[in-house]
Amino acid sequence: MTFKALLATNSGGAISTALTDLSESDLMPGEVTVAVDYSTVNYKDALAVTGHSPVIRTFPLIPGIDLAGVVAHSTHAGIAPGDRVLVNGYGLSQTHHGGFAQRARVPGDWLVKVPDAFSTREAMAIGTAMAIGTA
Repeated sequence: MTFKALLATNSGGAISTALTDLSESDLMPGEVTVAVDYSTVNYKDALAVTGHSPVIRTFPLIPGIDLAGVVAHSTHAGIAPGDRVLVNGYGLSQTHHGGFAQRARVPGDWLVKVPDAFSTREAMAIGTAMAIGTA
């Protein structure tokens, strides 16, 4: 399956980004593949893609320090396809592909299930507070 992602590359110290078609085989290791519905754009993301701070530590990389979506595939106990999940931090947009893509693969231990009282969009709007408050 192919999907769209914003991919950051570094050529001689110049960081550039482009909307790119990737396949699931391009994703990093992890037990859970998420169909990404939302990601926020925050200050750290701006620093990452402009090169004003060495946020991204490995290239090429999909930026986006957070994401929320629906589990498409999982081999992690306690996380099942169809679960709505959120992740923030854990090196997303630094050393691990982040949320600026239609798909992401992460370790299951990084994920927080979105409570039934919230939509995935609401959970992402709350962002870091949601991830910390439900952990």
